Amino acid sequence: MARKIHTLAGYIHEYQRSILDPDAFWTQIAETFHWQKNWSSVVEWEFETPSVKWFVNGKLNITENIFERYLHTKKNKPAIIWEPNDPKEASITLTYLELYEKTCQFANVLIKNGVVKGDRVIIYMPMVPEAAIAMLACARIGAIHSVVFAGFSANSLSDRINDCKAKMVLTSDGNFRGAKTFPVKEVVDEALKTTSTIEKVIVLERTKTPVNMQKGRDFWWHEELEGVSKENIAETMDSEDTLFILYTSGSTGKPKGVVHSCGGYMIYTYYTFKNVFQYSDDDVYWCTADIGWITGHSYIVYGPLLEGATTLMFEGVPTYPNPGRFWAIVDKYKVNQFYTAPTAIRALEAYGLDPVLPYKLDSLKVLGTVGEPINEEAWHWYHDHIGKGRCPIVDTWWQTETGGILISPLAGITPTKPAYATLPLPGIQPIIVDNDGKELKGNSVEGNLCIKYPWPGIIRTTWGDHDRCYQSYFSQFKGLYFTGDGVKRDEDGYYRILGRVDDVINVSGHRMGTAEVENAINEHPKVIESAVVGYPHPIKGQGIYAFAICDMSDRSEDNLKNEIRVTVSNIIGPIAKPDKIQIVPGLPKTRSGKIMRRILRKIANGEHDNFGDISTLLDPDVVEKIIEDVDSAS
Repeated sequence: MARKIHTLAGYIHEYQRSILDPDAFWTQIAETFHWQKNWSSVVEWEFETPSVKWFVNGKLNITENIFERYLHTKKNKPAIIWEPNDPKEASITLTYLELYEKTCQFANVLIKNGVVKGDRVIIYMPMVPEAAIAMLACARIGAIHSVVFAGFSANSLSDRINDCKAKMVLTSDGNFRGAKTFPVKEVVDEALKTTSTIEKVIVLERTKTPVNMQKGRDFWWHEELEGVSKENIAETMDSEDTLFILYTSGSTGKPKGVVHSCGGYMIYTYYTFKNVFQYSDDDVYWCTADIGWITGHSYIVYGPLLEGATTLMFEGVPTYPNPGRFWAIVDKYKVNQFYTAPTAIRALEAYGLDPVLPYKLDSLKVLGTVGEPINEEAWHWYHDHIGKGRCPIVDTWWQTETGGILISPLAGITPTKPAYATLPLPGIQPIIVDNDGKELKGNSVEGNLCIKYPWPGIIRTTWGDHDRCYQSYFSQFKGLYFTGDGVKRDEDGYYRILGRVDDVINVSGHRMGTAEVENAINEHPKVIESAVVGYPHPIKGQGIYAFAICDMSDRSEDNLKNEIRVTVSNIIGPIAKPDKIQIVPGLPKTRSGKIMRRILRKIANGEHDNFGDISTLLDPDVVEKIIEDVDSAS
């Protein structure tokens, strides 16, 4: 096992070593894994086209490093704990041996149904153990999995199937989410009307929702398992073979198929999980993300299992059957590391402390946030009321394209600052450049966040369109990976992510990140959540338009807007005061919690149509509600 960093001095030493001799640094970590054949060189790379290869010519299978690597020492240790949507339903615990056998058995089911190395398999499933088993079974036989969040529309699913020319879909009859049951197989049926490559659909019975089963194409999961062996020999994979494709939204509206490879992704997710969360062998770790997102891949499935951890999967939502559900689960399983999104934190904060107070939360050692910069008010609420002032918060910054965390505190080791991702992890070489690509050296600077040296988890390509990978990430600043985010490096060298660069507002020549303005707005005690965009202003060039969800219980709208402007002025300065504020019932969000500022920019610009496909939003109706009340903005 690779050694874990234990002290701040240890972090500084490891970081310096990783920069001075990356080959030796990553070799020492990779050597702790099982390789069927060693690599001939550690890394070969250039960012001009781009081309990045790690552990070149090395042969392995990632599942051997989860199962065979641990079966002698951890076969009876819980690998996955599954908590269902309904707290009255029985939970499921799978040991490493049980997960291994189920993975091997389902790998054999895939083979029986004609799936071979290199085939693409779509996984469109709720948060059930079988979703993780499906991922691991694909990896076991060398099939490329592409998990699609089981809340996306049929059109979105069809687009992804067609882009990667998938051969099989793994799905379920339905999905329990809160008090509702959602159709899943029905969406697959609709999607397949506009696809031509799917040969088989395997359906898990979860909700017992009546479904149409097309003869010769559709098969029940449990029936396919009957009489199938629980033994399977892992496929030999090259380090640079594709492990999975994960689609992420693109500026053109067409999803990008981000490609991650076997060897580098394995090393990077393991190393970052171990060190960021400071996982110890008997801990119970819980990431609340959905398996359909990169966070679910890297920090529910692969990272924790490669470390031999116990990872918790939750099928439901944080407010069902009441807003204390997260905290009930923490106490029930004595969760030690808890990793969630700022959106969830703010939503639960809005319910007050009554749902929190019945729970001890005394098992918690580490709190984490992921997906967006966390505002200071939510950070303090999380720290004070969930962590009881004793749990470090790891505010992690990373992307689908990075495979794993790039900038984050190491829990209990890195001194933290609210709303700061703090320092880069070993192996990560960030650089801040201005709009002309000139490096901004030293501290107290602000600009575009780029990375100048590859790390093992970096994107390899975009599926079927390598030029799109180049154009999206490597074309704007020569020789650099451009993250698309603005960043501030403060006087201590700490990094604060300011949001997407296309979300930066230029007001009278002053550049302000939307995240920074939103953070200030959210400091007002009556603001639950906000989103800020720029809009054309006749004098300033761009004005600031704020959409805010507020508690209006004891304020008039005009008074509240004035108070918000005073709050922003006090925190950032008068230049940052919103020119327009609209009190809204909700914000247009993806099902992962990401605010779709593209839609809000259109509304702020007076465009009330041509939003593209909004069916994948958490609440598509909220867009119309915002438009109907747009005249109230002032």
